[in-house]
Amino acid sequence: MSNNTPPQGKPAFADEADASPEDDFKPLSADEARRWRETQQPLSPWRIVAWQAMAGMGATLVAWLFGRELALSVAYGALAVVLPAAVLARALSRQTGTAGAALAGFFVWELVKIALTVVILLAAPKLVPHLSWLALLAGFVVTMKVYWVAAWLRPVRPKSPE
Repeated sequence: MSNNTPPQGKPAFADEADASPEDDFKPLSADEARRWRETQQPLSPWRIVAWQAMAGMGATLVAWLFGRELALSVAYGALAVVLPAAVLARALSRQTGTAGAALAGFFVWELVKIALTVVILLAAPKLVPHLSWLALLAGFVVTMKVYWVAAWLRPVRPKSPE
């Protein structure tokens, strides 16, 4: 027995001391799974794009109070989120086929979204006069973080009486 081996009877890791996850796991029957799916409202990617666009416009309006140049920078930062997200939403809404193909398509379009975002950000100094990188970053972050708010505020279907 080496010095690296934990003593018998004591768990090697803290999570090994907890009950096994298999103890609490109970698979759903086909009927239970169907009912669960009926209560879950799918989150539309277009809803998220709309929320992001509204947040970007709101941030731009607030920045307008501090000057036109800042507002343009904030708007461009928001555009760097909304435009690639709209491209991804469009691509995902057109997908058909098997689950594996859909997953592969998602990864490909996510890479396209990232590349488009990088290109938009790299073009900022040429396209935005008197660019403020801090304002652009603020518009980018505010618009990007709206995804979590949109996911949190999604409508939930009422449970059907049983």
